[in-house]
Amino acid sequence: MKLTILGCHSATPRYTAHPTAQVLEMKGHLFLIDCGEGTQVQLRRYKVKFARIKHIFISHLHGDHFFGLVGLISTFRLLGREAPLHVYGPKGIKKAITLQLKLGKSWTNYDLYFHELESKEPQLIFEDENVTVTTIPLDHRVYTNGFLFKEKLGERTLNFDAAQKAGIDKSYFNKLKQGFDVENEKGELVENSTVTLDPPQPKSYAYCSDTAYYPQIVPQISKATVLYHEATFLDSHAHLAEKTMHSTSKEAGAIAKKAKVGTLILGHYSGRYDNTSLFQVEAQELFENTELAADGKTFVF
Repeated sequence: MKLTILGCHSATPRYTAHPTAQVLEMKGHLFLIDCGEGTQVQLRRYKVKFARIKHIFISHLHGDHFFGLVGLISTFRLLGREAPLHVYGPKGIKKAITLQLKLGKSWTNYDLYFHELESKEPQLIFEDENVTVTTIPLDHRVYTNGFLFKEKLGERTLNFDAAQKAGIDKSYFNKLKQGFDVENEKGELVENSTVTLDPPQPKSYAYCSDTAYYPQIVPQISKATVLYHEATFLDSHAHLAEKTMHSTSKEAGAIAKKAKVGTLILGHYSGRYDNTSLFQVEAQELFENTELAADGKTFVF
């Protein structure tokens, strides 16, 4: 599982501070999460292949999270894209994007699917044989979702030497990986656990951007491998966090602690701060394993 931060700052874009967008690589997928202004430039800067992006998840309809979307969709068209593109976001996102495409007479030459969200309960919005994606309802000034990306349990790992020693024909190896007991060349039943190893523990990524302190999400994100949680303000500006329905770094640390996640990543910093290291210091008072997002930074788990 690999996470690349394209932008992690709030509100107004600056030369050195890009609004929210990130790319998650998981089980062969390349998911784009939020798409603030300038996202396609950041994708090029960090050499992310446009063609691999087939699913885009938009948390809410504030500009610093989706103003880059119509530009990216248009560029896909100019590049001759043929693969379908799926966009998941709040109700209204289809109208917001298609109106611009209509007025500019720039309809896509590829299939564009919008999956509009309005449920205030967690909702499974994507699933294949390897991954599930579920919404995480958040508490912000407009309808907002985070997203929980979870790997499914994989196949068991074959202990090749043990299988050979047990006299199992190669034609049964796939059955072993699937968890079945099989017969060896003597007709004896071999227990699966004696010739295979447990599959790697599935990883999960909880993305929670733009929300007031909202402990109601804790049960859903419990023991996530990684939690990205907005931290727009330091504790000294907690009154602004409450007013704008954002979180402080300490509140993000409190959520991570309650949920017992593996790693906390902070982002969505207000432009009023020059030193983001203070966010980490404050969050670590409650949750030690805290990292800071930064434009262009990559995390591998």
